[in-house]
Amino acid sequence: MIQPALSVPVYRIGLYTGIAIVVANMVGTGVFTSLGFQVLSIRSGFALLMLWLIGGVIALCGALCYGELAAALPRSGGEYHYLSRIYHPAVGFLSGWVSATVGFAAPTALAAIALGRYVSTVWPEVHAGLLSLAAVVLITAVHLISQRAGSRFQVVVTALKVGLLLLFIGAGLVSEPQPLGFVPAASDWHQLLTPAFAVSLIYVSYAYSGWNAAVYIAGEVEQPQRNLPRTLLIGTALVALLYVLLNYVFLRTTPLDTLAGQLEIGFLSANQLFGVGIGQMMGLVIALLLVSTVSSMIFAGPRIIQTMGEDLPALRWLARRSRSGLPVRATLFQSLLTVLFIVTATFEQVLVYAGFVLNLFTFLTVLGLFVLRWRQPNLPRPYRTWGYPLTPLLFLALNGWTLVFLLRDKFQESMLGLLTVAIGLLVYAVLTLVGRIRSRQTIGEASRSAE
Repeated sequence: MIQPALSVPVYRIGLYTGIAIVVANMVGTGVFTSLGFQVLSIRSGFALLMLWLIGGVIALCGALCYGELAAALPRSGGEYHYLSRIYHPAVGFLSGWVSATVGFAAPTALAAIALGRYVSTVWPEVHAGLLSLAAVVLITAVHLISQRAGSRFQVVVTALKVGLLLLFIGAGLVSEPQPLGFVPAASDWHQLLTPAFAVSLIYVSYAYSGWNAAVYIAGEVEQPQRNLPRTLLIGTALVALLYVLLNYVFLRTTPLDTLAGQLEIGFLSANQLFGVGIGQMMGLVIALLLVSTVSSMIFAGPRIIQTMGEDLPALRWLARRSRSGLPVRATLFQSLLTVLFIVTATFEQVLVYAGFVLNLFTFLTVLGLFVLRWRQPNLPRPYRTWGYPLTPLLFLALNGWTLVFLLRDKFQESMLGLLTVAIGLLVYAVLTLVGRIRSRQTIGEASRSAE
C-alpha cells in the first residue's frame, strides 16, 4: 500500500518580515561613500537632496515593476530568466553574463576599495590598496573552507547598519548647522536638468541597489497581491527616508569643500559630529560593515556563475563543486575579476562602469513589462504593477535619461560597459556553436550505434 506523501508546511513571509528583507537588501555602503563625488559638480543643498529623493523614486518604481514579473514568471534567475522568456535566450544570457562578471565582482571591488580607504584614513600607515586586495583574498579563503551561511550574522550586521544611520541622523539634527541652504532658488531647479545631475544619479543608484533583489521573495510572500506591493512600497520608502535624512545631516554638518572628492564621507561627518577620537572609531565601524558587504557578495555571486555553468555545457567547468558542495571554481573566477577591478581602476571608474551596464539591463527588464503584457495578455499575474503604465514609464524615462548623459559625459566608462556586453554576445555565439557541434556529434554517435 502506497502511503500518501506528507504535506510539508511552507513558511510564508509576512508583511513585517518582507519589509525587513527589503531594507536588509538595500542598506549598503554607497550612502557612506558616494556624496563626495556628487559634491564635485553640484553645490546646491536642495539639488543634492533631490538626487537622493529621485533615486528613491526610481528604486520604488523599479521594484514595483519587478514585482509583477516575479509573480508572472516565478522561476528563479531574475533578469537571466525574465529576459530569456520576454526577448530571446541571447538577451537572457547577456544579463547573466553581466551579473556574473560585473553585477557582483564590481560591487565587491567597490566595497573592498572603500574598506581600504576607511581603514587607511584612521591608520595612515596602512596601504589602502593592499588592504583591499588582502580582504578579498582572505574572505574568499573563508568561503572556500566553510559553507555555513551566517544568516543571523547578516541580520545583525544589517541592524548595525540601520542603527548607525539612526545614530548619525539623531546626532546631526541636534548639532550646529553649516551655512548651506536647502530652500530651492531658480538656479537650483535648473541644476536638476544638467548632465552632472544625471551622472550623479548613478552614484545614488549604487547606494539604492538591492531593490531588485527584493522581488525574489515574491513566491514566498503571504497574500502576495496584498502584501507584496505594501512590502516594496514601505521598505523602499523607509530606506529612501533614511538616505535623504542621512545626507541632509552630512551636508548640514560638514563643509562642502571638506566632502568634495572624498570617499570616506561617514568618517568625515563623524569627525564633525563626535570629534576626532570617536570619529575614528566610527570609521572603523563602517569598515567592519564593509567586510560584511564583501563577504555577502563573495558568497552569493558565484551561485549565479554556477547556475549558468549548469545551463550551458561549455561552461560546465564553472559549475563543478567541491566534495563539501562548495562552488570553488566559480568563487575563484569571481574573486579574480574582483582583484582585476581593484588593481586596474579607481572607485569612481568602477562605480560608473558598473552602474551603466547594470542600469542598461534593468531598463530592458522594465521595458519587458510592456512587451510581456502585449505578447501574453492572458498570462496569470498574481500581482500587477501599481500605477501601470505610469510607474514603468517614469522608471524608463529617468533611467534612460541617466544612460544617455552617461554615454555623453562618461564616454570611456560607458564604452567599457558596452564592450563587456559585446564580449558576452561573442561568448554566447561561441557557446551556441559548440553546443550545436556537440549535439550533431551525439546524434551521429546514436545513429551509428543504431546501425
